[in-house]
Amino acid sequence: MKSFCVAVVGATGAVGNEMIKILEERNFPVGEIKLLASERSLGKNLEYKGKSIPVEVLKEDSFTGVQIGLFSAGGSISEKFAPLAAQAGCVVVDNTSAFRMVPDIPLVVPEVNPEAIALYKNRGIIANPNCSTIQMVVALKPIHDAVRIKRIVVSTYQAVSGTGKKAVDELMNQTRALLSFQDPVVKVYPHQIAFNCLPQIDVFVDNGYTKEEMKMINETKKIMNDPSIAVTATTVRVPVFYAHSESVNIETEKKITPQEVRDLLAKAPGVTVVDDPQQRLYPMAIHAAGKDGTFVGRIREDESIPNGINMWVVSDNLRKGAALNAVQIAEILGKDYL
Repeated sequence: MKSFCVAVVGATGAVGNEMIKILEERNFPVGEIKLLASERSLGKNLEYKGKSIPVEVLKEDSFTGVQIGLFSAGGSISEKFAPLAAQAGCVVVDNTSAFRMVPDIPLVVPEVNPEAIALYKNRGIIANPNCSTIQMVVALKPIHDAVRIKRIVVSTYQAVSGTGKKAVDELMNQTRALLSFQDPVVKVYPHQIAFNCLPQIDVFVDNGYTKEEMKMINETKKIMNDPSIAVTATTVRVPVFYAHSESVNIETEKKITPQEVRDLLAKAPGVTVVDDPQQRLYPMAIHAAGKDGTFVGRIREDESIPNGINMWVVSDNLRKGAALNAVQIAEILGKDYL
């Protein structure tokens, strides 16, 4: 594969850091790397392949000569700079929610709908889905292809790193304070997160769902290319640092047994089945953190309906849920399209 000039936008953030790390780990053919962030990061250097690379301030002309842009600096930044990058001939892989539901912009999970990458030619932009959506569709696509999923009921248990470094620090500081019999300081979330679960991720919308829940509902239908799938979601923030966990219940058109699901998923790209309850083996956040895979276990029949399956899905939200998915898209772009 030829080499590319790659820009990482939001390079100093949690996902930006992970993108840089994964580009190096996967030996992506980077000819030149540009690390872009806000003026607050001016003067900082980040390491890439043993070299110290200065962080540059993101500007309107930052994308001259750049072929691939990995964006993770917030929706408003992407809305302004992604079209400018595309005009300069850079293909943008955007990790924010800014473009996910735009009809002519592809929303891609490489294990699920890699063919959609070709649609980058519409606007020069590819959207990276929400972290909690990504791991769920990776686990569900093989089942949908085999027996068609009619309905999905998902409850998430999402790590604080999904909110960023400030939330990770807040959980750490609140835990330390409470164990020292001090009052915890609450800034990032509406309530204390240490030793607590918050049934609110993002703001509430008119139908009583949160934005995060609606993202999962709408994005799943778009990625699976099946608007008829009924999806309902409850998203919960839990006091875990890294890796999101999900309880997923599906109703299928045709009957499928738990063993058939295990066999399907054992062959599925990006999925690792960890499912031996007798040995107390099932996916956990502490095992998924820092790993690339989507881990599935607790696969069992839902005995309350004729064609139902329950499962537990865990994945690192910063890796497969964000940075890795974006780099995988860039790999296909570089190999097949650019």
